[in-house]
Amino acid sequence: MSALWKAAGDFLLFVLNSLYTFTHSYGIAIIVLTILIRILLHPLSHKQLVSMQKMQKLQPRIKILQEKYANDKDTLNKEIMKLYKENNVNPAAGCLPLLVQLPILILLFRVLMNLDLGGATFLGISLEGSVLSTLGEAVGLVAETHGIGQVMSAIAANPAGLANVGVYAANLVLLLAVGFLTWFQQKLSGSSNPQMQFMNWFMPVFLTFICLSLPGGVLLYWGVSSLIGVGQQWHIKRKTQVEMQEKPVLLKEKPQKKEGRQ
Repeated sequence: MSALWKAAGDFLLFVLNSLYTFTHSYGIAIIVLTILIRILLHPLSHKQLVSMQKMQKLQPRIKILQEKYANDKDTLNKEIMKLYKENNVNPAAGCLPLLVQLPILILLFRVLMNLDLGGATFLGISLEGSVLSTLGEAVGLVAETHGIGQVMSAIAANPAGLANVGVYAANLVLLLAVGFLTWFQQKLSGSSNPQMQFMNWFMPVFLTFICLSLPGGVLLYWGVSSLIGVGQQWHIKRKTQVEMQEKPVLLKEKPQKKEGRQ
């Protein structure tokens, strides 16, 4: 397994250096690399988008089930999952692309950690430094590693250092953008499954926390990839809205009114 990881890392490094030879900018090279990876992952992304579209079309049926089993949550969840199975819908499809991207993030992290970028920046973003390391630099923290505890202690000892906004602002803004785009992607997936609501919030928060210590180059990759993903999801959502202008097909068995109610 380690040999496979090394081979994948070496190949990613080769591609990145080759792109740098043409662009003369590691920032642009990372963006081009991101686009190439998105193209390679298109079959998986397309499958996810098709599943999401099916879920949107099933919303009228799900609403009927929610009305019918309003007082029986267990049965409601079972019926919703049964409906998904009958229509070949995967309610976790919105999270799948995020999970697939994680190995790529790890590989890119290892590549950037072993690559001498010479302090390269892109639009003010330190491609080598993380949010934590740039914050530490701003407040005068001198250390080989920058843990959250170390950085918080350094900020408490020298809060005036935060005035050096130019040192960390670009990386921090990029981190917040990555967190927002990740959350927005989950929101666009539109899953009404109560069991998936937790994941819609957990994944963005979890990934944002991880990104605190990731190099700016990895954040740049993740941000551009997320932006492309949002564009794809927005397109499929508009397509679904057009199709849903036609009268949706509902369940044959509609909720029955309770006896004795006028």
